[in-house]
Amino acid sequence: MIRNLIIATALAGLSIAAIAPVTASAATTTKKHESRWDRHHPRRDEVNDRLANQRKRIRDERKEGDLSKSQAQTLRKDDHQIRQEERDMASQNHGHITKSEQKTLNQQENAVSKKIGE
Repeated sequence: MIRNLIIATALAGLSIAAIAPVTASAATTTKKHESRWDRHHPRRDEVNDRLANQRKRIRDERKEGDLSKSQAQTLRKDDHQIRQEERDMASQNHGHITKSEQKTLNQQENAVSKKIGE
């Protein structure tokens, strides 16, 4: 009986030892992925914060009845296209966007923003 307990304990220890490197490897992969696709780069962060704010404004304007369903859908589609363009730009520059790319995205966001407030 004691022998079975010792064997069971040893097997449990080996199982944990086998799982630990896999977990550590997954954590390392995630960190590598984050550093490569740094979503918190200041220029990306600013562009994405503006897009989030515009999403909120569209939702609020729709709830208040200032935008029709089709108008809101069009504006969301425009914002989605800007977000996709931001992702594409970042993927070509190691997870960052350049100042000129940020300027371009901001101009596009300004155009959508004006449509929200009409």
